[in-house]
Amino acid sequence: MNRLEKKNALNAIHDELQKSYADGFGVNDAGGDSLPRRSEVIAVTEKLLELIFPGFDRAGTYPSAAVLLGDCMRELSDQISRAMHRMSGDDCDSCTNGCNSKCDTLTLAMLQRLPAIREIMKLDVKAAYNGDPAAKNYDEIILSYPGVKAIAIQRLAHELYVLNVPLIPRMMTEYAHSVTGIDIHPGAKIGSGVFIDHGTGVVVGETAVIGDNVRIYQGVTLGAANFPKNACGMLIKGNKRHPTVGNNVTIYSGASVLGDITIGDNSVIGGNVWLAESLPPGTKITALPPEHRKKFLNTTGGGEK
Repeated sequence: MNRLEKKNALNAIHDELQKSYADGFGVNDAGGDSLPRRSEVIAVTEKLLELIFPGFDRAGTYPSAAVLLGDCMRELSDQISRAMHRMSGDDCDSCTNGCNSKCDTLTLAMLQRLPAIREIMKLDVKAAYNGDPAAKNYDEIILSYPGVKAIAIQRLAHELYVLNVPLIPRMMTEYAHSVTGIDIHPGAKIGSGVFIDHGTGVVVGETAVIGDNVRIYQGVTLGAANFPKNACGMLIKGNKRHPTVGNNVTIYSGASVLGDITIGDNSVIGGNVWLAESLPPGTKITALPPEHRKKFLNTTGGGEK
């Protein structure tokens, strides 16, 4: 293919893309100026984590928490402004001082929650240490345990979620999902002293509620049992559709706990359990063990016996 043929082919692709961009479907923003910036949301998320666990990820980068707080205030407010404009349909260039003030107010409200989040995260780290015999110290947990990072980011995102900030909370928790394998919706309510062990494949839905001192192992789903639709066939959004897990509950690997059900305090849900009904406090539920088939090999080379 010569240069002219390549140019013509690329021009044809460009023309088709432009037609697609112009269809109004809402999956493109060619300018991108009104959208929150993923890289900057991730950057400010990491700075917020540094305020929760100072010195663990960005030691020496910032001379003081005051400087870091100032950066978070400015950067997060800017991303919130972009998200608010995006959802309202306003032009960012026409932003008024009142809008900027609102975004600053939302950002400040979130930052004011940092001391409380830090105190809760101390209990989460302690729960991880007490719950994992392999844990040597708190440093190891903060530096390397994916469950701690996923929960910390979710707690930060949840504060923005309850302030009705669009887009940003989900971007934060999906960043956590991408680096930890743990998918917790920012709307979920999580108590203190929660430990997600190993964590890969854990899914916690938007309206889930998790009590205090809960331990969750890998592959657990706290999901919806069904998705009701309205008369027009559209999914009904906003209803409570995920489980409420009481205090001091343990959920072992591979369990699926589905629907708006309640798991009573001090209950234990065994591995690979499929549960769609409420449990009273102090219940232990396990799945039937699988049936195994054994074959004995002839080690002298004669095949199976």
